[in-house]
Amino acid sequence: MKIGKTLASLRNKRGLTQDQIAEILDIKRARYNSWENDIAKPGIEMLDKIADFYGVKTDYILGRSEETSSWDSDLPELNDKDEKDIAKDLERIINNLEHENGYSHFDGQSIDDLDQEDKELLIASLENSIRMAKRLAKQKFTPKKYRK
Repeated sequence: MKIGKTLASLRNKRGLTQDQIAEILDIKRARYNSWENDIAKPGIEMLDKIADFYGVKTDYILGRSEETSSWDSDLPELNDKDEKDIAKDLERIINNLEHENGYSHFDGQSIDDLDQEDKELLIASLENSIRMAKRLAKQKFTPKKYRK
């Protein structure tokens, strides 16, 4: 698989547009589009940033590995309902982070006080944590007869 197809697949799994991912990566949409169309390739630092955002190995993006990551390969995959639940949970958490009376304020600061890169990293970290918790819960609470 070429890098462009992998990037498009990862982006589509998250339900993001090219504009949204370009904004998250702090680049122009045209630059990101050139990667998905295999006109150009992201540099090493950007490749690391993309891999961290999606929670995959850089080798997966480069097409050198079929595994997105090795440590979680035994966990159940998420279905469309799980993805929708994750999106709702993440939105609820972010909204609580933004409110003045939200449960995540520390010393009068909110998520809006973070610079854009830190804010994006926090959101990506929260999403990955929710995603992992959902997969661990599915493994723990799904009866063996229903596991694939």
